[in-house]
Amino acid sequence: MERQKMRSKIICGLMALTVCLLLASSAWAEKLVCVSNENLKGEMTVNDCLLKGEKFAIVDQYGGVRLIGPEEAAMMKRLNPKLFEEKAYGIIYLKEAPEMQKLPPLATPKLSQ
Repeated sequence: MERQKMRSKIICGLMALTVCLLLASSAWAEKLVCVSNENLKGEMTVNDCLLKGEKFAIVDQYGGVRLIGPEEAAMMKRLNPKLFEEKAYGIIYLKEAPEMQKLPPLATPKLSQ
C-alpha cells in the first residue's frame, strides 16, 4: 500500500513537471528582428524596412537565429501578410519585439467517395 502511494506521488510529480516544461517552452515564441539596423524601436513597419533593404532574422526562444533571405521574405509575406505590418525592432530591443503570429493550419482536401 505504501509503495502504491509513493508511486502515485512520483507520477503526479512527473506530470506536473511535464506541464511546467510545456508552459515554459511556449512562454516565448519566435520573433522577427532587424539585424542590419540594430537601433530600430518600432518607428517603422517590417515591410518599410524590407523596402529600404534592411535584413531580418527569426530568433527562437533558445536564441537560435535564422537569417531571412529575399525569397523567403517574399514567401512569408504571401503566407502571413499581417506579420509584415508589425512594428520593426532591432536585435538590441529583442525583448520588446512582438512575437510572430503562427500560421493557421493548412487546409486538407476532402476525398471524394
